[in-house]
Formats: sequence, C-alpha cells, structure tokens
Amino acid sequence: FVAAPDRISSPALDRVRQECARRLDLVDDQARRFLWVLDFPMFEQDPETGALAAVHHPFTAPNPEDMAAYPDEPARWRALAYDAVLNGTELGGGSIRTSDPAIQSRMFALLGIGDAEEQERRFGFLLEGLRAGAPPHGGIAFGFDRIAMLLSGAPSLRDVIAFPKTTAARSLFEGAPVAVPADDLAELHIAVAAGRRGGTS
Repeated sequence: FVAAPDRISSPALDRVRQECARRLDLVDDQARRFLWVLDFPMFEQDPETGALAAVHHPFTAPNPEDMAAYPDEPARWRALAYDAVLNGTELGGGSIRTSDPAIQSRMFALLGIGDAEEQERRFGFLLEGLRAGAPPHGGIAFGFDRIAMLLSGAPSLRDVIAFPKTTAARSLFEGAPVAVPADDLAELHIAVAAGRRGGTS
C-alpha cells in the first residue's frame, strides 16, 4: 500500500508490480511489445506552493483541446509530447513545440516568468522568431544506448555506455568530478568560496 500523490505512488507501485511479475515468472523475455505514451501532463504542481513546473520543457505545446476546455486550469492541460517504449523501456521521446508567440508567452507567465521585459530579456530571440512566423515543428530523439542495451540483453545501461557514471554521478574512468581551474571559473564569472569541512559553497 502506498499513500501519496500520483507522482509518488505510481512510480513506487510500478516497481512493486515489476518485481512481483519477475518473481512470479510472468515476464516473457522473448516478447517485443512496443507502445507510444501520449497525453503527458503539461505541468506538475508543487504541493506546498502550488507553483507550476513544466513536465517536459517550457517550449512544449499544450493540447489545444485542454486549453479550450479548461482555460483557467492549466494544471489539467496535457502536453503534445510522446515517448516510444519497448517492454517498459523508453527508447526515445519528443514533443511538438509551441509556435504561437502568445501561447509561448503565457507558458512563461504560468512558470513564473510573467514580466514581459524579463521574457524578452531571457527569451526574446525565441519570441521574435515565433512572431516572424516560425512554423509548427516537433521531433523525437532516440537513445541508442538504451537500444543497444535491449539488443544485447544487458541488464543495465552502464554495461553498454562508454563512460558510465556511478549513482553518485561520479565518472570513474575519467576521474570526474575534478577541480576546475581558476581561469575557467573566472571566464564563467563563477566565484567559489571555501566552505566548511566537506566541500565548498
């Protein structure tokens, strides 16, 4: 039993479902079952503040049907996004991008970038391109490492990628992360101050 919002309970119960299926020998290793995942939510809502965050990215187009049906309830909107899945493993994903500058501006406002001046300062190049008539467009990106993992029967993605990282985001082959030269930090206008024992801040 899991008592939590869907964004927590669904992934947790999915792991239980998969483990039960494995233990009960219900998984056909020879099967190849493809599917498209559609109707992703456009936003996720912070349970404490109510603030919205883009599930995919802020340039994904919202479903126009949902915008018309729930104009004042953006948390109910679906995104024009999609994933290709094989046997429960995502092979690739993508979306249709927003091509209407007014809708893109509204997306920014819903995500807390509501000031027109700030939108122009941060994303003026995009809004100008949309105002000039950029056509509707979209795409999909496939993860060849995931495809290689499935084709080879490897149990983990780390078995097929050239420079795998640990769960602590360390790359053992490269010895990363490493200290960054002061010149590089200065070029990026990053100041690093000595922190307490255990790291910098």
